[in-house]
This record gives sequence, C-alpha cells and structure tokens, in this order.
Amino acid sequence: MSLDANLKRVLFICKNNSGRSQMAEAILRHLYGENFEVYSAGSDPRPINPHTIEVLDEIGIDASPQESKSLQIFQGQEFDVVVSLCGDEDEACPVFLTGKKYIHQGFKDPAGIKGDKKNQIKIFREIRDEIYRWIEDEFQDDNILE
Repeated sequence: MSLDANLKRVLFICKNNSGRSQMAEAILRHLYGENFEVYSAGSDPRPINPHTIEVLDEIGIDASPQESKSLQIFQGQEFDVVVSLCGDEDEACPVFLTGKKYIHQGFKDPAGIKGDKKNQIKIFREIRDEIYRWIEDEFQDDNILE
C-alpha cells in the first residue's frame, strides 16, 4: 500500500537485486524522491554487491540502508511503473504483472565482470552513470508516466 497517495509507485526489477536495481532505486529516490515511492526486487535475490554501495557513496548517495528483496514480497501490489533492467542476452529477466506501465531499459550486469577490483569498480561506475543519466532524463517532470 502506498505511503502517500500522491506519490507514484515505481518498482525496478532484475534477477539478483544486488546491483542495477539497487542503484536505480537509490538514484531515483535521491533525484526525485519527493515524487516517487521507489522499490527494487529480484527473482533470485542475492546480497547487495559491496561495489554497488561504494560507487553510490562516491556520488553522495547512501544506499547502505537498502536490502535485497524478492519479487514475491510485492505480489498483489500495484505499481504505476515497473522497470526491468536486465541487459545481457543470456540473462533471464523476471516478469512482474501488476504494473500500470512496463518499461524495459537494459543495462549490462556489473556483477558479471571478472578481473581485479580496480576493473570491477570502473565497470560499476560506468553502469551507475548510465543508470543515473537515464533516470535523470526519464523521470524528470514525471515524463515516465506519459
């Protein structure tokens, strides 16, 4: 149930709810939280990747209170917008059926990047910045709802 009837409810979904969807939740809340009630969830939730928290903290967004959540806890709830963020061809993106509007905006899964920490953080930053720009453009002035 919505905490504030004037806020539009948004749910970001991906498989693990450990990177992209957590970034999107935190960024939307940071940029436009006065207009949206924001959630994220995954079909196979995993703990939030520490790099997710780190790269958000670098730009002044504290996502440490967020938790990884299963899509199951949102069953039966209605959302104004459901956004799937899966981006890899071989990645099975979850489906959530109680949204008024559905959007697919794929982003590469930063958690799948191999290599040393320096390279992993670089990729997490790139994905963070892509998500940030997309949310900044799409959610300003409630454009996403049109």
